[in-house]
Amino acid sequence: MSSRKTVLFGGYAPVHFVCFKPIYDELTKLRGVDVFLTGGIRKNGPKGTTIYDPFALYRQFGVPRSRILKLDAIKRKSFDITFSAHTAGFFPKATRTKVQVFHGLSFRNLAVRSDQRTYDALFLAGPYMMRAFKKKVFGKARKAASKKLLPIGFVKLDRLVNGSLDRRSILRELGLKGDRKVVLYAPTGDKRNSMETMGLEVIRRIRDAGKWDLLIKLHDHPKNREIDWPKQLRPLLGPHVKLVKGYDVAPYLFASDLLVSDASSVANEYTVLDRPIVFLDVPGLLAKARRKGAMVDLKTWGRRGGTTVRKPEDVVGAIAKSLRNPKKGSRVRRAIAKDLFFQPGGATGRAMAWVTRRLGVKPARAKRKAA
Repeated sequence: MSSRKTVLFGGYAPVHFVCFKPIYDELTKLRGVDVFLTGGIRKNGPKGTTIYDPFALYRQFGVPRSRILKLDAIKRKSFDITFSAHTAGFFPKATRTKVQVFHGLSFRNLAVRSDQRTYDALFLAGPYMMRAFKKKVFGKARKAASKKLLPIGFVKLDRLVNGSLDRRSILRELGLKGDRKVVLYAPTGDKRNSMETMGLEVIRRIRDAGKWDLLIKLHDHPKNREIDWPKQLRPLLGPHVKLVKGYDVAPYLFASDLLVSDASSVANEYTVLDRPIVFLDVPGLLAKARRKGAMVDLKTWGRRGGTTVRKPEDVVGAIAKSLRNPKKGSRVRRAIAKDLFFQPGGATGRAMAWVTRRLGVKPARAKRKAA
């Protein structure tokens, strides 16, 4: 009988795997542990069904084919730990432990849901999420909360602060010289997002200002699939306007001097770098989120870490003003980052310490640096 431990991760969008990949990379270093991936890019199947293509999702990350399993295959297998970054999850025939790692934390709080209680462990991003789950999801069930709610942090953000990213290299790969300030535009994916309501005009105005390099990071699984945004954006692209193709937003956050967003979790992630943020107002999206029961919170932090603009004609002025005084709002941004994320830079290490204990295996040995 084999004593090897088995771990499964399932997701349907690139961002799901991006938020697990630091853990995946460390798991593959462990002796006696086999790691597999499932789920896949969603496609429309016959008679209104949904098909998931795991190879389309994971091969772009260089994952060996032998580690990728189709959904029907996992129904015949058992695993020691099953990880998920979306609430519904993909689960095998049997698993000892179900772990939620989340794929973002926006002020809409879409991840704070009662059905997350089905997981055995929740890798919480920070104190704010801890408070929200205790109050809104677990309530008086304090024993269950203390067992399941774990202060891990958001592993996706470790790269922003651990020195592994090089700004010059990132910009060079994008074909930029680095002689201009860099603005990153990253909208959320829900319907009525800023890309749909004013995005093209915002991009056109930033381009025509002729002052900055603009990076555009589209959401990798937008709810509205009828619009071909890369095609719509093509006439606006040029030497100083780039549509980035990478699925991990961290390098682009790191390389930018200012972020333009709307209700995306990347705005919260950007506070770790303590740089200016311009929010494009999306009242229709927020109203819809409230109607659907989302715990939209604009009072605690919301958009306090930046400047909110409501019309495309105001965005250039807001960017220019923010870049002239990048330290304005720094105290608030640092407070947001501290409340939203447990000690960025160490989340992967905390996650792996818990995982190795749960699996009952020895941690991987750190490689010695050459003298």
